[in-house]
This record gives sequence, C-alpha cells and structure tokens, in this order.
Amino acid sequence: MKTVVIKRFGGPEGLAVADRPEPVPGPGEISVAVEAIGVGGVDVLIRSGALAAYGFGEGHIPGGEVAGTVTAVGAGVDPVWNGRRVWAFTGTGGGYVEQAAVAVDDAVPLPDGLSAVDAVTLGSAGVVAHFGLAHARFAPGESVLVRGAAGSIGITAVQLAARGGAGAVAVTTSSPARGERLRELGATHVLDRSGTGGEGYDVVFDVVAGADLPAFLGRLNPNGRLVVVGAVGGQPPPDFGTALMTAFRKSLTFATFSADTVPASERRAVRAAQFEAAVRGELVTVVHEVLPLAEAVAAHRMVDAGEVFGRIVLVP
Repeated sequence: MKTVVIKRFGGPEGLAVADRPEPVPGPGEISVAVEAIGVGGVDVLIRSGALAAYGFGEGHIPGGEVAGTVTAVGAGVDPVWNGRRVWAFTGTGGGYVEQAAVAVDDAVPLPDGLSAVDAVTLGSAGVVAHFGLAHARFAPGESVLVRGAAGSIGITAVQLAARGGAGAVAVTTSSPARGERLRELGATHVLDRSGTGGEGYDVVFDVVAGADLPAFLGRLNPNGRLVVVGAVGGQPPPDFGTALMTAFRKSLTFATFSADTVPASERRAVRAAQFEAAVRGELVTVVHEVLPLAEAVAAHRMVDAGEVFGRIVLVP
C-alpha cells in the first residue's frame, strides 16, 4: 500500500511516499480502508524533529486519525464491525496510509450523513475542545478567550463555549477575514495574535503556548484559569511561572490538558455525540482543503505558512 513517511526531519520536503505492506489486524484490532486522514499540528511537530526526544525517528508514519470502512477484524472483535464506516484514532502516528489497523476501542461508528472528511475534521479536535473546557472548569456566563482559534481545535472550542452560555467568547487570529468567519461560529470579540486590547477573561483556552504565554496569564480575571491544550507555537519560556507568582493575590490557575488522560469510554461517548451534533448542524466542521495523500508535502507547507483555517484533509 501507499503511505507517507518522514524520510528526514526538518521541512515538509522531508516527507516521502513509500510502499509498505498492508497491516493485518491483531487481537482486538480492526482493519480500515482509509477514506480520509486528518492533518494535525502534532504531525508537523513530529516531522520537524521537535519531538525526536520522545522516541519519534525517521521512517515514522505521521497521522493520528483516519476515517473509512472496516474491511477485516482481528481475534476477539465482534464481526458486526465488518463493513461499518468508522472514525479511528491511530495514536501518535500511522495515519498517512491507505489501510490502517487500529484498536477497536479507538474506533467510533459514523452516523449516516457524516462524511469521512468531516469526521477527521471533528474527531480529535472536538474531544480536546470539550474536555479542555471542562478541565478549565468553564461555566455558563464566564468569559472565554480562545488563543489560536483558526485551527480545528480552536474553531470547535469557540462553538462549544458559545453553545455553553459563555458571557463572551474572544478569539485571537491573524486577520480580519478570519475574525469574521469566527464571529459566524460564535465569537463575540476578535483580537490580533497578541491579544492586545482584550478585557480580562475567566478562561483562556490556549492552543499555542510559546513565548507569549506569560502575557496571556496576565489577561486572566481573579480566579481565572489558563489551560494549554496544544503547543503549535513551541514551548513557553522557562520562567513563565513567574507571571503566576507575581499575580499571587489573583489566585490564578495554570494547567495543561491532554485527551490521553480521559478514559477511552468517555472519549468515545463524547465523540459519538459530537458526530450526531454535526449531522444535525449544531456543530460546524471547517475544512480548509482536501488533498491527495501523495501531496502531504503541500499540506505541511500550508500549515507551516500559517495559511490554514480549519483542517487540511488527505485522501488516498
């Protein structure tokens, strides 16, 4: 089968198409004929070599989520899965493929009316947005700032905060045009990437992290909470905790959030509910572009250039 691998760390040109044997599902696994692959920010970080210290080597296949049709089941898996359309989590890699073997516990059946492309646009992002806001203890009436709102996680967080009764939903983004699109999705205030001019917030939902993180701690109201759910901007400065101590009397909270800490059964339940909500039009999926799998280099170039609003999806 055709797949895309990281031939060498660095820029997008380090990705290459390669032939690999089709996987055979093991015990507790299903085999999925892939119809859509989500391109995520973590794929870009792994490709760049930024996460090499975590065990990602050259030859790694990127991609954390796919959608398609089950073609085979492994030992111990109910045959009823055969022929089902599913979304599936491929972990920290293995998704840029034509055929994927995944744990059945990491798969969710797709409802009628939801395309494979929409499934990989919402699948991972929706769960991070849902549980990330819960981790921040977001409550109706509170003000929320979504930092890095133009990606699929941020776009979903904006919608969930608005639907959840936020008193205000501010966003940071790179252009007025993107700001208008985010207003259509529920944002009430649009700020530039620095967040300059915004009022205080009860919750900062941060997809970016990076060097400017301390400034956003400074935009929290008393008892405010900042939760980092991604680090597309890189690591914060080593002394970022100084901002918390300087504002000691405001009782601020800083936290990180990974969906890996949520039980699989809870992730599946929320994901299934969000898929149904998308079919009903209650959650909007935003697809920036759909490209062939062989054009993964072009997809990563767009991500690196900051050109993406929503999600890029690859199709075999």
